[in-house]
Amino acid sequence: MAVLQYREALRAAMTEEMERDERVFLMGEEVAEYNGAYKVSEGMLEKFGPKRVIDTPISENGFCGLGVGAAMNGLRPIIEFMTFNFSFVAIDQIINNAAKIRYMSGGQFDVPIVFRGANGAAGQLAATHNTSTESIYSTIPGLKVIAPSNPDDAKGLLKSAIRDNNPVIFLESEVMFGMKGEVSDAEDYIIPIGKARIAKEGTDVTIVAHSKSYHIAMRVAERLENDGYSAEVIDPRTIRPLDIDTIVDSIKKTNRCVIIDESNPYASISSEITFQIQDRAFDFLDAPIKRITAKDVPAPYAKNLIEYYMPQEEDAYQACLSVMYAK
Repeated sequence: MAVLQYREALRAAMTEEMERDERVFLMGEEVAEYNGAYKVSEGMLEKFGPKRVIDTPISENGFCGLGVGAAMNGLRPIIEFMTFNFSFVAIDQIINNAAKIRYMSGGQFDVPIVFRGANGAAGQLAATHNTSTESIYSTIPGLKVIAPSNPDDAKGLLKSAIRDNNPVIFLESEVMFGMKGEVSDAEDYIIPIGKARIAKEGTDVTIVAHSKSYHIAMRVAERLENDGYSAEVIDPRTIRPLDIDTIVDSIKKTNRCVIIDESNPYASISSEITFQIQDRAFDFLDAPIKRITAKDVPAPYAKNLIEYYMPQEEDAYQACLSVMYAK
C-alpha cells in the first residue's frame, strides 16, 4: 500500500490508463499549462504532451461536444470540469448526446467518455458554485455516476470508468483533494463499478453515505460506539448503478437506516435509496428511515449559513438514536 492524496490517486489512475491506452486523453480548463485548477493533472502535460493533455477555452458546451464526437470515433476522452456546476453549460451535450447516442443509434456508437471534476459544496462559494449534482445526473438513463469518498476508491474506480464503454460522471470534491489515504499498489488495480463498500460492520443501525457525507457517517458511528451501539456504515461509491443488494442485506440485519446525503432533499439520492429499501425490505424495518440532507434552498454564502445548510453530524447522530428509540 502507498499513502497518496486524493488528487494524487486520481492522477495515478489517469496516468496509468494513458500509458496503457494511447486513445485516452485529458481535456479541460487549465489541465495542461497550469497543471490543473486543483493540481490533479500536475506533470501530465510534460509527460504526455499537448496532443493528449489539452487546455480548452471557457466553453464547456464546445469542449464537451468535441469530447463526445471523439468518443464516438474511437478515442476515450477524460473531460475535466473545474467545478461540476459548470457542467450545466454543457448539459445538452451530456444528457441529450453522450447519454443517448448509443440507444438512439441502435448500438452502432459507443460513447466511452468520463466527465470528472469537483462536485458539491466547498465552503463559501455561494449558490452557483455549490451544487451537489449526483441526484441530477443519476436520473438519466445511459449515464453511470460515481462518487468515491477516499483515495483508494478514487483510483480504482476512475480506472474502471476510463475503461467503460459508456459515459461516466465521476464526482470528486474540492475539500477532499488534499486528503491522504492508503492506496493499493497492486498492478493494474481496479474496483468494479456498481459495488458498494461496507466500511464498518454493525448490528443496530445502517448508515448509508457517499463522498464527503461518508466521513460524517464514520464520525457518527464512532460516537454511537462510545454510547454502546453498533452502527454499520455503507459507502455506495457508485450512485448509478446502485448496489441496493448490499444495502438491503444490511437492513435485514440492523432493521434501521439513516441516510446522509449532500443533495437537496427533494428527489435526492436519499429519496431513491429510501424508496428502494421500503420496496425490497419493508417488513424488516423496525423504524421509519431517516435522512439527513442539505437544506432545501440554494446554497448561501455566509459562513454560518453554509455550515447550517450542509448535512450536520449532530443531526445524523440524533437521527440514529431516534430510529433505535434510544432517545
